[in-house]
Amino acid sequence: MSDQVEVVRFLSKVPLFSGLAENQLRKLAKSLRERDYQANEVILEQGKLGVGLFVILSGEVKVVREQVDGDVFELDHLRVTDFFGELSLLDDAPRSASVIAITECKCLALAKLDFLDELQKDADMAIAMLKTLAARHRRLVSNL
Repeated sequence: MSDQVEVVRFLSKVPLFSGLAENQLRKLAKSLRERDYQANEVILEQGKLGVGLFVILSGEVKVVREQVDGDVFELDHLRVTDFFGELSLLDDAPRSASVIAITECKCLALAKLDFLDELQKDADMAIAMLKTLAARHRRLVSNL
């Protein structure tokens, strides 16, 4: 996406950002970087340190977790406007799951440092996004 207006419009449809005002979306849009992935490419690897959040612009990914015994479970299947890697924005823990492209994908990536910089400037942005993260956590836990 080359046009910032287009990026802001897209971000308003992303559940994590849907509660944000247009000026807040514009600030975030400036920090986003496009990333391309091939089918079957590992985007995030379980156990590795995370440095940011990803939003799917096109394509599909699966979220998988490998258990101690080697069994692999698919936790989620994500599509356009879905996001992943959000926990790495909030802590310094390793990734809790792997994310693998099912098809060719294009994602918008938001680095942790850029995200934290924006949140420090705008507490209302943090509150709106934390509400969405809490709802997502509750949904995932209820599926276990």
